[in-house]
Amino acid sequence: MEAAYDDIAEWYENEFLKLQRSMADDHEFADRIGVDQALVELLGEGSGICLEVGCGTGIYADRVASLGWTPVGIDISSGMLGFAKDRLAVAHSDGCELPFATDSVPAVISVMTHTDAPDYPQMLREMTRVLKPGGVLVHVGVHPCFCGSFADRTDAPNVTVRPGYLESGWTPAKGPEAGTLGQNGQVRDKVGAGHFALADLLNLFPKNGLTVDRLFEGFEPTPITLSVRATSKVATATER
Repeated sequence: MEAAYDDIAEWYENEFLKLQRSMADDHEFADRIGVDQALVELLGEGSGICLEVGCGTGIYADRVASLGWTPVGIDISSGMLGFAKDRLAVAHSDGCELPFATDSVPAVISVMTHTDAPDYPQMLREMTRVLKPGGVLVHVGVHPCFCGSFADRTDAPNVTVRPGYLESGWTPAKGPEAGTLGQNGQVRDKVGAGHFALADLLNLFPKNGLTVDRLFEGFEPTPITLSVRATSKVATATER
């Protein structure tokens, strides 16, 4: 996905994110689809490093810092990191091979990335690996039930779900210039998207030894985002 996001980094930063944030309903949260609210409610206040895997242009660093954490980001796109480096400490890295030691960070977040990653299960394994025992992982992503190639959102607020929801896989991009600013799916038109059915996605967390603590759905009346807070296992005395 590096080349795809390198090609659209400037558009993503200066047009897409600006539009998304201009549509916020109030001044409490920066967007109306639940991303910013999920970070506040699921990540919460804390201290130490909060690693954002797939940080993009680093737009969420200010929110993470406002909660007391020290934001650090990695991304595979050097174009996106060109914007992110002014917002947080960054490293150019593949999310499936994180340059962090096992059990080394207290918090990890993944924001709107599971549909971008060619192998999100492996990325989640890596995020779990670097978490300290008892650490928190927050996944924020598009809602698998209502967003995807099977979901027609053109007649808002109605959503028509066609066959295909249960089929995990990848929808190719239509091309870097496809899509019109402001239309649903505009980013996906440019870079493509992966899809997991809800059960497949949620089952990844316990499969990797994580305990799901809380779920959050963003946007009304039909959610656009689904967020998950999970914690890593604390070793018992016999396991130490």
